[in-house]
Amino acid sequence: MTSLDKPTTPEPGTPPPPSEDQKAVTQAALFDAFGGIRGTVETMLPGLLFVMIYTINKDVKLSAIAAGAVAVLLVIVRLLRKDTVKHAFSGVFGVGVGVAFALFTGSAKGFYLPGMIYGVGLGAAFTISALVGFPLLGVILGPVFKENLSWRTRNPGRKKAYTRASLAWGLIFLAKYAILFPLYWWGDATQLGWVLIALKLPPMVLAVYFTWMFLAKAPPPIDVIAEWEAEEQAEKEAKAAAKAAKAARAATKEPGV
Repeated sequence: MTSLDKPTTPEPGTPPPPSEDQKAVTQAALFDAFGGIRGTVETMLPGLLFVMIYTINKDVKLSAIAAGAVAVLLVIVRLLRKDTVKHAFSGVFGVGVGVAFALFTGSAKGFYLPGMIYGVGLGAAFTISALVGFPLLGVILGPVFKENLSWRTRNPGRKKAYTRASLAWGLIFLAKYAILFPLYWWGDATQLGWVLIALKLPPMVLAVYFTWMFLAKAPPPIDVIAEWEAEEQAEKEAKAAAKAAKAARAATKEPGV
């Protein structure tokens, strides 16, 4: 069976330009991978509720419990509707950690700190992975496009696109938290919360746009799943043919090879 990233001799000439169908497929895959509009709303809602309640009554405990309850409710709704819960579960986990920090420290800033640390770590991971030639975005999106890690050595154009996109994600994340951490240290919790909400969506949209722009211009992905299925089918057919030939030889009493 072919390895995920087994090198092959490239075809002569440059790859054909991406078609409109490929651009549409790329857009749809990215939309699904990052949760779409519903996933974005579910990600923002608990934090927005926390900021609104804290702004009104300055009650850390009530704000944290309300945010956690909404996050859990969103997961329950998805389960009842039998929708995918991967984005909702990731959101409820992040909110849960923030709630725990807020209740433990008694500070509203504690609600935001775990997510901020995670964001900085993610930005660093995207940046470093791009610089070392193993872009993290390719690892994340490879299964979405059914190419797994084939882009590493079999599709250099897509590796280049994933590298550029990962670098864009890394720099955007690091720039975002370069704004937020000074507010965490020297601003008040209400200011931090509203700025964080304001910066929740625009950097994400910008990063996804850059990803789409780079991947839409890249060569199409190599569908390694289809390759595996074709190889398995060929193996089955070869075994069936060998079995049939053996049965025919036995029927005619011809010696086997």
